[in-house]
Amino acid sequence: MRRTARLLTGAALAAAVGGPLAAPALAAGGLDVLPSSVVPGGAVTVNTAACGDGGTAAGDASAVGAGHFTLAPGTPEGEATGRFKVPPSAQPGTYEIVVACARGGREVRGDLVVTLTAVQPRGSVKTGVGGALGPDPVQTAAGVAALAVAAAGGTWLLHRRARGDGI
Repeated sequence: MRRTARLLTGAALAAAVGGPLAAPALAAGGLDVLPSSVVPGGAVTVNTAACGDGGTAAGDASAVGAGHFTLAPGTPEGEATGRFKVPPSAQPGTYEIVVACARGGREVRGDLVVTLTAVQPRGSVKTGVGGALGPDPVQTAAGVAALAVAAAGGTWLLHRRARGDGI
């Protein structure tokens, strides 16, 4: 969340101060933490273009208990890439990952969220269309009965109106 707020604030400031010329410089200076949410024991890849072409950097993930790691020139061209493993003892929460470029001393930061369980999508999307004979036949029967009552009531009202009985 802090990373998003920083990016939005920085983008607004860059647009106000430097206009379109400042935006590419801002985009090149971020830290990508992939995946942004991980379970304890999971591997994390960190990418940044802030260190320039062929740049190396030192990463610090000690906030989450992973210690220091290095970033080397990787792909895509112009980005430094590094990896570290989140310790199995890591507690759930949001942790700041810091990377310092070897040349120029530039520092970039990103957030890593540690969760207890990975959220895996399962089942079907509940759209209300299809799957009428789903896992609960009682709900299906109640829905069919409600539709039948509505259809019968609507038909009765239309016939009454057509006959002129007044509604």
